[in-house]
Amino acid sequence: MRASRFFISTLKEAPSDAEIVSHQLMMRAGMIKRLGSGIYTYMPTGLRIIRKVENIIREEMNKAGAIELLMPLVQPAELWQETGRWDKMGPELMRVKDRHGREFAIQPTSEEVVTDVVRSELKSYRQLPINFYHIQTKFRDERRPRFGLMRGREFTMKDAYSFDRDVEGMQKSYATMFDAYTKIFTRFGLKFRAVAADNGAIGGTGSHEFHVIASTGEDALVYCPTSDYAANIEAAEALATGERGAATQQLTKTSTPGKTKCEAVAELLSIPLEKHVKSIALTVENEGKKSYFLLLLRADHELNEIKVNKVPGLKEFRFSTEAEIQEVYGTVPGYLGPIGTKQPVTVVADRSVANMADFVCGANEADYHYTGANWGRDAAEPLVADLRNVVEGDASPDGKGVLAIERGIEVGHVFQLGTAYSEAMDATFLDEAGKPAPLQMGCYGIGVTRILGAAIEQNYDDKGIIWPDSIAPFEMVLCPMGLDRSEMVKEQTEKLYADLQAAGIDVIVDDRGLRPGAMFADWELIGVPHRVVIGERGLKEGNLEYQGRRDEAATSVPVDGMVAFIKGKLGK
Repeated sequence: MRASRFFISTLKEAPSDAEIVSHQLMMRAGMIKRLGSGIYTYMPTGLRIIRKVENIIREEMNKAGAIELLMPLVQPAELWQETGRWDKMGPELMRVKDRHGREFAIQPTSEEVVTDVVRSELKSYRQLPINFYHIQTKFRDERRPRFGLMRGREFTMKDAYSFDRDVEGMQKSYATMFDAYTKIFTRFGLKFRAVAADNGAIGGTGSHEFHVIASTGEDALVYCPTSDYAANIEAAEALATGERGAATQQLTKTSTPGKTKCEAVAELLSIPLEKHVKSIALTVENEGKKSYFLLLLRADHELNEIKVNKVPGLKEFRFSTEAEIQEVYGTVPGYLGPIGTKQPVTVVADRSVANMADFVCGANEADYHYTGANWGRDAAEPLVADLRNVVEGDASPDGKGVLAIERGIEVGHVFQLGTAYSEAMDATFLDEAGKPAPLQMGCYGIGVTRILGAAIEQNYDDKGIIWPDSIAPFEMVLCPMGLDRSEMVKEQTEKLYADLQAAGIDVIVDDRGLRPGAMFADWELIGVPHRVVIGERGLKEGNLEYQGRRDEAATSVPVDGMVAFIKGKLGK
C-alpha cells in the first residue's frame, strides 16, 4: 500500500463532542466519521482494523467447529413476540413497519432468528451438537449514545449460538467457546480477564464476560491474585465480615437532629461508620397489592441491585416513595430502621449486618437514631442475603486469599442459555427414543467494533494510538526522506517495500512528500507499531533506522538485515 493512493485524513484537535481518549484519537486519526448520534462511517484506516479483528475471530471460531452463516438485520416482530422480548426489550429495540403495516425489529441480537432456523432444520439428535455464528451489523437505540464506538447505536458484533441435546453437551460447547474466546483475545494482543457475570436480559443459567483491562473501564472487575477467582462486581459474592458478638450496650434512643446520612450521624456520635446500619425501603406491587421490604447494609457498604433482584419476592422491586415511607414507617427518609415500624415489613439484612452487634440504626422517628441495637433482643432476626458490592480486601469466596478490584471494558460475553428460547419457540429434536425434547442453547458474543475503542483505551500515549501488531491498520510504515530528490532513497525504498511484501508483512510506504515531523506525527497518531526511516545519510553507512511505536529512540539496522529484523519483531 502506498500512502498517496490510500486515504489518510488526520486532525490536530479532536471534535468537542469526543469525550474519552479512544473516541478522541479515532476521530483525530481519521478512522471514523460521525454521521448521526451513535452512528459512524468507518473510514479506510478504521475498516482495515475491523477486518483484521474479524479475521482473527473467524479463524478461531472455525477452528472451534462453529459454522458461519449470515442472518438478516431486519427481523419479523412475530419471532420476538414468541419469546416475549418484543415488550421486554423496551425502547432499545428499534421497531419499524413496512408498507403493509407489518412490524419488524432492527436486530440487536439474533437468538430468535437462529432458533427459528434450527427448529425448522434440525430434527434428530444425530444432527447435534451444532454451533452457528455470524458477524453482522446490530442496532440498539441507546438513550444516550456516547464514547464513540464504545457505546454507539449501530455496531458490528460476532454472535454465535450452540445447540445441544442435554445440559452436559451445552456445558461442553460452552467450554469450547470459552477456550476459543481466550485464544481470540490473546491473539488481539490485549491484556484481558474473563470474569463470572450476571446473565441480565439475555437469560439463562450462567455466563462469563471478557473484559479488556483499562483504567477508564466502566465495569469493576473483582479477582483474587492468589487464585483463579474472578467476577464482575455485579456477580461477585460478598461474604460476611466478622462474627456476631454478645450485646454489651443498652438500646438507647439518641437525638440526631437533622442528621439523615450515616456519615453525619457517625461524626455526631463519634461512633465508627462500620458500626452503623443504613436502611433502604423497597416496594413490590403485585396485582394491585403492595409488599414492603427494608434492606439493611453496613453504612460503609454499597447496595448491589442485581443481587437484590435475586432475593425471593424482590424480582420486581422499586424504591419506596416518600409517601409510602411515611405511611409504613411513620417517619421521613433518613431515620428508617428495623425497630418499631408503623406497619409490618420484611427485613432483609446483608450478611455483614446479620453479624453485627451494638449497632446504630434509625429509630423510625425524625431526628432520632438508636444506639446499642442488637438482633434477637431489640429486633427480630432478619432474613439474610448477599446484598452488597464487595470491596478490596474482602475474603475471596473460594477461600484462597483476599479480593482485589480493577477496571475493565466488556468486549465479549458467553452465556449458558439452557432452554429459555427453545421452549418459548418450541424448538425440539427427537432423542434416541424418538421423543421430542427441547434444545439446550448457548450464546456467545464479541463486540467487533468495540474492540477498537477498548484496545485504544489500553494502548495509547501523548502522541496517539499504539496498536498491537495483530490488529494494527498496517504492521509497519516506511518513511523515506527526500524520496523525490534522492535516487538512492527511492531505489532502496522500493526494494525494501517489495521484500517486506514478499515476506508477508502488511506495510505502507509514505510517499506523500511530507516533512519528516509531519510524516512521523501522522503515523504515531494512527498507531502503526513499527517504523523504518530510509535516508541518504544512513544508506551511505549501510544502515536503516528502525523505531518501534513504544521505543524511546531509534535503532540502526544494516540494510541487508532489515527484513529478518522486522520478521523477528513480528514473530514471523
